[in-house]
Amino acid sequence: MYNLQGDGDRVSTNALADALNISAPAVTDMAQRLVDEGTVDYLKYRGVRLTNEGERVALQMLRRHRLIETYLVQDLGYQLHEIHEEAEALEHTVSDRFVEAIARKMGEPRYDPHGDPIPNLEGIMQERNLQPLSTLRANSRARIRRFIMDDPAMLQNTQERGLVMGETLEVVERDPFDGPVTVRLGASKTQTIGYKMASAILVEFIDRLC
Repeated sequence: MYNLQGDGDRVSTNALADALNISAPAVTDMAQRLVDEGTVDYLKYRGVRLTNEGERVALQMLRRHRLIETYLVQDLGYQLHEIHEEAEALEHTVSDRFVEAIARKMGEPRYDPHGDPIPNLEGIMQERNLQPLSTLRANSRARIRRFIMDDPAMLQNTQERGLVMGETLEVVERDPFDGPVTVRLGASKTQTIGYKMASAILVEFIDRLC
């Protein structure tokens, strides 16, 4: 719900049902129970949104999930495409003490291995001015800062092709009408990236070569 609602907008039960791959009546039942807990505001036919308490709980869960993902990569040697489901299982079982212990051990990281911001204990996240790789013009240089993709196979493909966090690249060519993007990594290695993948790679613009 937190991911779907944006700036306080209501989320339809159908949108939630699609995101969770469950029925709309099941979402309605869940929403009504969360209303009783004080975390959700639900209006029939108008959808749901988080209350202040609900947003606090959501940010707390995001913090747990993203810290665990960071720990899996940084200390346990997991690969980027392996961590989401592992963190999904662990975040509901480990204690707050454990989560905060790994946060301290890792130096209170601000971003997880996908480049997603990690909320601090006050629920504040450090956002960055990033843009999809698919929007850059030819001869632009940028640095990879975030992956907004859930498909493990797609994540694995980015890593195998050298499209890794922090990598600097140059846009050699961008085909129009949602076509592929060709980039240069390092001195000479080039990769042609489909529009869907390029749209899910967020970069920090550096400059234009000409």
